[in-house]
Amino acid sequence: MKKEGYYSSGEFAKLARVTLRTIRYYDKQNILKPSLVTESGARFYTKEDLARLQQILLLKYLGFSLDDIREMTVADADYHLMLDSLHIQLKLVRDRIEQMQLVENAIRSTAAAIQDEQSVDWSRMLELIHLTGMEKSLKNQYQDASNISARINLHSLCSQNPEGWFPWIFRMCEMQPGMRILELGCGDGTLWTANLSLMPEQISVTLSDLSEGMLRDARRSLGAEDERFSFAVFDCAEIPYEDESFDLVIANHVLFYCGDIPRVCREVRRVLRPGGRFVCSAYGSGHMKEVSRLVQDFDERIVLSAEKLYEKFGRENGEAILCTCFEDVRWHAYEDFLSVHTPEPLISYILSCHGNQNQYILDRYNDFRSFVKKRTDRGFHITKDAGIFICQGFR
Repeated sequence: MKKEGYYSSGEFAKLARVTLRTIRYYDKQNILKPSLVTESGARFYTKEDLARLQQILLLKYLGFSLDDIREMTVADADYHLMLDSLHIQLKLVRDRIEQMQLVENAIRSTAAAIQDEQSVDWSRMLELIHLTGMEKSLKNQYQDASNISARINLHSLCSQNPEGWFPWIFRMCEMQPGMRILELGCGDGTLWTANLSLMPEQISVTLSDLSEGMLRDARRSLGAEDERFSFAVFDCAEIPYEDESFDLVIANHVLFYCGDIPRVCREVRRVLRPGGRFVCSAYGSGHMKEVSRLVQDFDERIVLSAEKLYEKFGRENGEAILCTCFEDVRWHAYEDFLSVHTPEPLISYILSCHGNQNQYILDRYNDFRSFVKKRTDRGFHITKDAGIFICQGFR
């Protein structure tokens, strides 16, 4: 007997305005499984399954493969996760629109050049090939945006320090009118969007990142018309500016990702003016330790990070690394902890980590959600062991 609120495969396909063949195919490919399978094998879906179907169809429309889609969607219709997903999908659509506009302009100019010159301009053709291959980067951009959104969301919802992380860093930087500032690894520009009203009018800020997608997000959020900001793609081990170009260099959650941290520090010292400051954040060994324990209580095989980033650059060893380039290095702790009372932001954070968690969680997602819900129903405490080094004076 059919349960209330459940739809057969045919009814669900009709409700979603897709073919029954499509629903069966996604089931077979383990992308959209039914919410209920009876003993006789009848398959039923709910309206909540529409959320995952919407993600699947949007990503398919944007050109992702089924293997990509399988990795990029989660079977949960909670409104927090759905809202986050829609925001990121909107960003992805905007990225595709901008890319297609570039392709359109390149095709027009290439065609015009061929018509005017009666010959093929191969440099233009190479540019066109490059542009039409840009969709390959969309998956990484989607995942980067998803991960950053999940991490910021958990901290913004559950942090107990009324002064958030980004306002605190901004205040500690002590920005003054006339300063030239460089941020390494700016991500989506949250440091600036969170403090835009506090910024001096007479200031110059260069935002840099390895990811063109992240810079596009930052430019879009800050507005291209704000002349205080400029944007550049480069590796922070090779900063493309002259000596003594900046009064302040900021590296927020960046150094522990760098392959050659001493080289980055030397580059920062080189581009800083005498009296300039380098502000870089770091974690300590106790940061978010309860989250690792939580997932290993669920499955001891889960490791949320393939490497301990604080061992590369952290609160415990950061001063020794920085002192090779700077005379005065001081640690400033950000006093805070997280108190989590709902499972969704914590689950999003866990899924955003760079470890093997998806291998053991996604196939047992409902069990994992129930497990996390039991822990957060009582209030789940998470240690924050983070802060910044402020460096001045050169060696």
